This record gives sequence, C-alpha cells and structure tokens, in this order.
Amino acid sequence: MADVPTLVEQARQGRPRAVARLISLVEGASPQLREVMAALAPLAGGAYVVGVTGSPGVGKSTSTSALVSAYRRAGKRVGVLAVDPSSPFSGGALLGDRVRMSEHASDPGVYIRSMATRGHLGGLAWAAPQAIRVLDAAGCEVILVETVGVGQSEVEIAARADTSVLLLAPGMGDGIQAAKAGILEIGDVYVVNKADREGADATARELNHMLGLGEARSPGDWRPPIVKTVAARGEGIDEVVEALEKHRAWMEEHGVLAERRMRRAAGEVETIAVTALRERIGDLHGDRRLGALAERVVAGELDPYRAADELVAAVTEQG
Repeated sequence: MADVPTLVEQARQGRPRAVARLISLVEGASPQLREVMAALAPLAGGAYVVGVTGSPGVGKSTSTSALVSAYRRAGKRVGVLAVDPSSPFSGGALLGDRVRMSEHASDPGVYIRSMATRGHLGGLAWAAPQAIRVLDAAGCEVILVETVGVGQSEVEIAARADTSVLLLAPGMGDGIQAAKAGILEIGDVYVVNKADREGADATARELNHMLGLGEARSPGDWRPPIVKTVAARGEGIDEVVEALEKHRAWMEEHGVLAERRMRRAAGEVETIAVTALRERIGDLHGDRRLGALAERVVAGELDPYRAADELVAAVTEQG
C-alpha cells in the first residue's frame, strides 16, 4: 500500500517520482484512489488548463513542446498530459510524446506524462480529469492536455480544459472538417500550424469566414482569434500564448472561468457516480432479480423502462 500523505507532500515539493506514483494510482483505479483525491482536493484549483487538439498530423506534439518552452521562459511550472490511442488488439500505446518532447525531459520545471486512452472515446483517457488534479496539486501553474488525433465528434477536451486550442494545417482538408458540427464550436483559440506551406493563408481566411457564419455574438463576447504558426521553428508561438492569456483574462472578467470549472467538476462527479452505478449493476449479472426482470420483459409483462427503474431501485437499496 502506498503512503498517500507522504506521496502528496513529495509531489508538492516537485518530486517527479511522487507525481508519477500518484498518477499511476489514478490510472490503475487503485483502492486508495479515494484517499488520494481527498488529500489532493484542498491543494488543487490554481492551474490554468489548456487543451490542445486537432486532426492527426497537424503538429499537436510539436506545438505543445513549443508552448512548454514559451511558458518556461516566462518562469511557469508546466505539466503536460499527452494522450495516445491504445491498440484495439494489445491494449498498448506507443506513448510517443515522450520522444517528441525529449528536450524538456531534464527540466525540473516540466512534468510530462503520457496516458493511453484504453478504449475511451472523446480524445482523452478516462483518468485524465484526476490526472489533471494531480498535476494541479503538484504545483503546475499551466497544464497542457494534448488529445489524440480527434475527429468531428471527439471533443471531450472542451469540457475538461479552461481554454481549448484547435490546430489545423493547410492541405489536410481541415477547413471542410471544421465546418462540420462539433469541431468548430470547441475552439477558443484557432491555430493554423505549418503556415510556411502553400495554402496557409487560404485556410486562415476560410476558417475566419466559417467563424463569421457561426453563432451570433453580442458585443463583448469572445471571438476566437486565428494565429498562424510554424511550431517546428517556434514561429508564432508567442502570439498563441498572448491569445491564451487574453482569453484567460476575458474569462475571469466575465465569470466564464468559474462557470467552466463548475461544469467540469459537475461532469467529473457525474461520471464517477455513473461508473459506480454501472459497477453495481454489473454485479447483478447472473443475479436472479435481473434474470426475473428479463423474463418479464420477454413475456411482455413489463416494458424495459419499468424494468430498468426496478433494477436501479434494487441497486440503490443494495448500496
């Protein structure tokens, strides 16, 4: 059994082994997970969480690495949570972001953690919210969450980050993809990376036009800026950081940051509660009550909604 109070204290001191151990307890759904979260609760809440998302190949890891460098120049402690897709066959993941961000590996002011999705949809790992809490409590002032290469519906990062950065690149059809429902609404800052390629200006214009066709904005509402970068050379990254800081200031001024964090906490609580209920229902498989309800549904004596109500009531009484 892990000594949770000692691990938390060591994490606060910036010891990477302690941070790694705490995140491993989270990922493994350890029996000590409740103790870990209880210890971290009063320590978290100060970090600025930035989600970095976009299609595969747009340069998310390179951009994330460049953002780390920019924030470190500003003296900020930075945490990086890089989510990689799991193999549907072995369940393993390449976790290649550690290779791409190796230049920061020896920096004590940077903590990089790769996580596998383990089949969880939405572009994130299921344990990401708790892992963010660990990095927050460990003193990271900025936490960059890099998602897997997302499609049109994998937009969970918008609910997990304070600010969402959507990356696009010229020549990848991203302009058309951005017009489709879901992906256009999640961006607080848009970045056209690889801007040295042909078509970058056209991609930015197209995106600006689509944003103009989007939902109506009142005076004073946030209008997502479009920043062109060449992340591999660090070009435009300072402008991205400036846009992020402007968005953070706007959210604080208008009460949006507190509202987003409330929604994030509510979603986290709901997910934990639903997972607990699902586990209890799973324990009833093979139970005579579930079998009896199924028989009544098949016989037409009971509709599935009434049966589900009875099952939930049974699980609640059992708890």
